[in-house]
Amino acid sequence: QKRDLFRDSEEEEQKETAVMTQGAEPGEDPFGEFRVNVLVDNSETTGPPVIIENFPNLINIFGVIERDFYPGGWTKTDHMNIRAGAFQRANGGYLVLNAMDVFTEAGVWQILKRSLKSSESIIQSYDAFSFISTSALKPEPMPIATKIVLIGDARLYHLIQAYDEDFRKIFKIRADFDSTADRNRGLIDQYAGFIKSLCDKDGLKAFDRSAVAAIVEFGVRAAGRQNKISTRFSRISEVVRESHYFAESAGERLVKRKHVEEALEARRKRINLYEEKLQERIDDGTIMIETCGGVVGQVNALSVYDMGDYMFGKPSRITARVSLGNSGVINIERESDMSGSIHNKGVLILGGYLSGKYGMEHPLALSASLCFEQSYGGVDGDSASSTELYAILSAVSGLPIAQNIAVTGSINQKGEIQPIGGVNEKIEGFFKVCESRGLKGDEGVMIPHQNVPDLMLERAVVDAVSGGKFHIYPVRDVDEGISILTGIAAGKKMKNGRYAAGSVNDLVQRKLYEMALAWKKFGMEAKGKGDRNN
Repeated sequence: QKRDLFRDSEEEEQKETAVMTQGAEPGEDPFGEFRVNVLVDNSETTGPPVIIENFPNLINIFGVIERDFYPGGWTKTDHMNIRAGAFQRANGGYLVLNAMDVFTEAGVWQILKRSLKSSESIIQSYDAFSFISTSALKPEPMPIATKIVLIGDARLYHLIQAYDEDFRKIFKIRADFDSTADRNRGLIDQYAGFIKSLCDKDGLKAFDRSAVAAIVEFGVRAAGRQNKISTRFSRISEVVRESHYFAESAGERLVKRKHVEEALEARRKRINLYEEKLQERIDDGTIMIETCGGVVGQVNALSVYDMGDYMFGKPSRITARVSLGNSGVINIERESDMSGSIHNKGVLILGGYLSGKYGMEHPLALSASLCFEQSYGGVDGDSASSTELYAILSAVSGLPIAQNIAVTGSINQKGEIQPIGGVNEKIEGFFKVCESRGLKGDEGVMIPHQNVPDLMLERAVVDAVSGGKFHIYPVRDVDEGISILTGIAAGKKMKNGRYAAGSVNDLVQRKLYEMALAWKKFGMEAKGKGDRNN
C-alpha cells in the first residue's frame, strides 16, 4: 500500500481516497515518514563552528523532541520534530557557555558531564509538566567532538574544582584573562579604532582627538596605574554612548573632550548620593574633621568606600592616648569587634616597630589606645597603620600633628612605608573636603612613594597641585613622614644610642625612658606598701 503513494492517480478523488486508505489524518503529509530532517547544517561554515549560547537550559543545549498537539488533547510526534541544540550545532567546533548559568540551571551540568565523558549526545523529550512521556522516539546517540568553553570568575572555578572531582578531569585547561593591559602606542591606536567602530555600528557622532584622549585617560584611571589601561570595553562603550548624547544635545558636529567630561560627571552624579551625604555631614560638623592647626595624638587618615560600581575617598579621624602600663598598643576597634583581620595585623605591627626602635635598652612601660573616631561600620585594611603610628608618636612626644595634611600608607616592622590601593580616590576625597572650606594653600596628602605611578587625578586636583594650592608628599619611611607632619626633624641615631637632641625620636625615646622609670618606681612602691601591710 505504501507503493501506491508514489503512483500517479488519474483523478484527484481517487488520490484523496488512496491517502485516506493509508490511515493519514486530514491535512497530514502522507510523505512525512520519508522526509529528511537535517538537524545541523554547516555547509556554509568555512571553519570549526563557534556557538555562544546565552540561555543554556536543557532544550537549548541538548536539543529536544517536540510534539504536535491535536484537538482533543492528544499529541503525536515523529522524526521531523527532532530539534538540535547548541551542543550538536557546535559539533567539531566550540560551544561557549557562562559557567554560573550552567551550574545553576537544573540538570544541565550533569547531562553535560555525561555527554563529554561518553563523547555522545542523546536528544530526548523534556516536559516538566508531564508525568508520562508520550514520545516513543529514541534517537540513536550522536558522536560528538565538541569542545566546551566555560566563562566565569576564579572563585567559581576553585569552588567547583574543590567539590566536583569530574570537573578537573573534564576541564583540564584554565586561562586567566586580565582586565588591564600594558599602555603603549599600539593599544591606544586600538582604543581609537574601537571608538570608531562603535560609532559606525551605533550611528554615533565621530570623536575628535581630545575626546579620544579623554576616553583613554578614563581607561588608564580605571586600570589604576599610569602604565596600564582597562580592557573592560563594556564600561568604555557606556562612556562613548553617553558622550555622544551630550554632543547631540549641544548640537555639536563632533564629540569633544568637554562632552566626555560631562558624561563622566553625569555618571558620577547618578551614583554618588552616599558620598554627598558624607560630605554634608563633614561640612556641617557632624563628622568632625579638622583641616587646619595642630593637635597632639590626632591624625587625618584616608579611607576608601567601595560601592561596587563607584569608589570614593573621605578622611577619618584617628586618635591615640598613651599612659603608663604594659598593655602595649590597644586596638579599640578590635576590642569592640569592629576590626577586620588585616587591620588587626597592621596594629600588631606597630607594637613590633615600637619595641624594635625604642625598647632595646629598657622595657616599654606603655599602654596606647587607638581609635577610628565616629566609625560605626567596621574597619579593615592596613592602609592606616602608618597613620596610627604617627598618632602614637605624637601622643608620646607631645608634638602636635598638622591637621591640614591627611595620611595613607601601611608600614612594616622596619618602619618602611608600603603602597596601598585607591590612592586617587583618597587624595580626591581630602581635596574635596579642603576645597569646600576654601583652600589656604598649605593642605596636602602624604602617600607612599610607590604609589606615585598610580596617580591619575581629576583635573581640579591636578590644577590645584600645579598652582601650589594643594600638595602631595611621597614618603619612604616613618621618619620622613613624622618630620612632615610635625615640622621637626625625626633625628638619626648616634653612636651612643641616642638620637639628635630635640628631634622627634629623641623626644619619644626620652619620654618612654621616663615612663619606664616611673613604672619601675611605682612597682617598687607598690611592693613596699604590700610588705608593710603584711
